[in-house]
Amino acid sequence: MLVRMLVQNSPAQPLTFLRRGQPVTLPAVPPDRTLLQVLREDLHCTGTKEGCGEGDCGACTVVLGEAVDGRLQLQAVNACIKLAHSVQGQAVFTVEDLAVDGQAHPVQEAMVQCHASQCGFCTPGFVMSLFALYEHTGGGQGVDHAAAQAALSGNLCRCTGYRPILDAAARMGQLPCPAGARVDEAAVLRGLRTLGQPAPEAPYQRPATLQALLQARAAHPEAQVVAGTTDVGLWITKQHQRYARLLDVTGAAELRRVETYPHHIAIGAAVNLTQAYAALVAERPSLAAFAHRFAGLPVRNAGTLGGNVANGSPIGDSMPLLIALGASVVLMRWDTKRRAVAHRELRLEDLYTGYRQNVMRADELLCWIKVPRPSPDECLQVDKVSKRFEDDISAVCLAVKLRIDGGVVREARIGAGGVAATPVRAPLTEAALTGQPWNEDTVMAASAVLRDEFRPISDMRASADYRRAVLGNLLRRHWLAQQGQRGLRLESLDLEALA
Repeated sequence: MLVRMLVQNSPAQPLTFLRRGQPVTLPAVPPDRTLLQVLREDLHCTGTKEGCGEGDCGACTVVLGEAVDGRLQLQAVNACIKLAHSVQGQAVFTVEDLAVDGQAHPVQEAMVQCHASQCGFCTPGFVMSLFALYEHTGGGQGVDHAAAQAALSGNLCRCTGYRPILDAAARMGQLPCPAGARVDEAAVLRGLRTLGQPAPEAPYQRPATLQALLQARAAHPEAQVVAGTTDVGLWITKQHQRYARLLDVTGAAELRRVETYPHHIAIGAAVNLTQAYAALVAERPSLAAFAHRFAGLPVRNAGTLGGNVANGSPIGDSMPLLIALGASVVLMRWDTKRRAVAHRELRLEDLYTGYRQNVMRADELLCWIKVPRPSPDECLQVDKVSKRFEDDISAVCLAVKLRIDGGVVREARIGAGGVAATPVRAPLTEAALTGQPWNEDTVMAASAVLRDEFRPISDMRASADYRRAVLGNLLRRHWLAQQGQRGLRLESLDLEALA
């Protein structure tokens, strides 16, 4: 009852989005209401399910459509932690929208033919993830088990029915598509152009430019800053926190792009994790497997690299990698006296002062992440250890970047997560490696230093002793991989061949 009263007393504003080609307007939606709540409770669209309420199971998956560079971009996201006002001016597709005049969509028909639904609770989420894949591949063409697994990495089936679901993904492109079942890109784009934006002083603001964003931050330093809300959404659904004012950085056009320079790439704070890691993988192809394991696809589609870094969780996987790569962050604010933008740059590892604490001023925003481009002699490895292979939070994350010349380690940078109150650099281990011959004795000695460099805690994910042991073993694995040993990672094994 208390939560309901708080919601009713919260400030509210209109929300408009496109659905089934028509604008849907709700006159008074609180700024911290989730998209799932709006769909199920306000619009009575109960096909979208609530499973975990934390973006972990995928039962609530919906597909969002947004105009990007004149084209329609469709992405699957978790509705349970997606704030409703973040979809203002976008198109929303739910499982109720797929069938046309009683005819099942090819995704739905494939699920039926392959007997891919058991208890059925997770089925709408799987269908929507496959619907996004169907549209991305031009009607489900060329989808195999590997492509389906990547698209479904954020969907869990408690009945263990994955094989028939993967079979359905492969079959959906072979089935006839009813007229009107494919998304009409031109029509959706026309519809999106008719939708307005919230008033400048609305409790949920999503400014369209960087200057407007910084000015809004200066005017409201007390506002909760959000991006993909993959963390803030949990504070709302699990901790029952309430926010009277939120400031969304993802509307600022300048922060939605990746810029390439001679010595670094600059990733805007509003670039989602899918696009950010695509840019990192383009520079360093060896990161492809880690990018896939970072999180399930709906989380990567919603969350941003800037939000991940600014949040500063000690178990966030981006920061150990970025620390090892020598990344820096650009903090910006609106100087009200000079009426101009002020900025400063610092190394990423210097951003944090304690558990989820940082050096940012109340009126500052993290706007850019600058990542040095790779050198020809760079040796990079990043490892994530978690209970589940996909869609899980790390117990330990370790990133190691070495520059080896003439058999000697000339430079070492190591970032670690899950072993301290913040993401951290390992200076003692770096010193133990630098200037030493790159051989087994050096690695064993440095592994011992790495185990002793941090004092991790024991929690539900791992014990402190386990974390320390894993740290040293991951450094040894880096050495073994450099020596050409195969079969060191689960993703490199053909499990079906071994069965």
